[in-house]
Amino acid sequence: MIAALLALALQTAPAAAAPDPCPVDTRAMLDLGLNAFDQDMNGGWRALAQRPACEARAADLIRDYRDFARQRMGLLAWHEGQLRANLGQNEAAIALMGQSRHPDDGDGWNFYADATVAFLRGDRSALVAARERLAALPRPEGFRDQELPGGYRVRWPMNLDVVDALVRCFGRPYREAYGAPECRRPPAQ
Repeated sequence: MIAALLALALQTAPAAAAPDPCPVDTRAMLDLGLNAFDQDMNGGWRALAQRPACEARAADLIRDYRDFARQRMGLLAWHEGQLRANLGQNEAAIALMGQSRHPDDGDGWNFYADATVAFLRGDRSALVAARERLAALPRPEGFRDQELPGGYRVRWPMNLDVVDALVRCFGRPYREAYGAPECRRPPAQ
């Protein structure tokens, strides 16, 4: 009886997963500079593509790198845009901030960008509409609010505190609305 049960258990046990023929540390690859990722003939994506049956994985890795690099460049454009806005160069800031939009936005970045651009254009109704879209985003499963070093807080929805400051201090220069304590702190209840 026990032998029959053991045989049945072995027949229904899931098969061990086959080892991945194309293992790659995607995070490490995404952190490589462009030359190291693309031009190193024995590294980057090329080292993966040279392995048997790994060309598809290498192609996916290139796609992921392109998406990741675009997001990095978008963030640099955003930060330059913020500095331009601090200087009162709103048209230049708006153009740069438009380059930071994410094609597959799941975290509300585009709503944040829309709100900031509306602020810079002096369009209060568009600012408030973008704020409402951002505030309505459902919290992703597993997202946890965090306190990071330097007093930086990550809350869901991300950047809502910044957008609220822009609404609270609408009409003031960006530098003040973004950073002045009276703009960043919600009014006392």
